[in-house]
Amino acid sequence: MKFLISWQIHEGKIEETLTMFSGMTAEQEQSMMGEHVQMTGRWHDLVRGTGVAVVESDDAAAVSAYAMKWSGQMDLDIVPVIDDDEARAVGKNQSA
Repeated sequence: MKFLISWQIHEGKIEETLTMFSGMTAEQEQSMMGEHVQMTGRWHDLVRGTGVAVVESDDAAAVSAYAMKWSGQMDLDIVPVIDDDEARAVGKNQSA
C-alpha cells in the first residue's frame, strides 16, 4: 500500500528540523523507517516548513511508528493513496 504523508513543521522549529534532517544519512533514515516502510519520494517546501512524502508498506502500524518519530517536530497527516493504474482498475470495476 502507498501512503501520502504531508507535514507542517511546528512554528519556530524549521531550522532545527532541517539541521537534524540534513545531518542524517540515507541509511540512518531507512533505519528510522524500519524494514517495513520504503520511501518512494519526498518533496519539501523549506520556506513554509511543509512537504509531502509517499511511502510504501503493507503495515500501517509501521508507517505510524515512523511518523511518530517526527511528531515532536511537526504535525503529520497520513492517508492511503493509489496510483493511476490502481485508480483505473477501480473505475473499470465501478463501471462493470
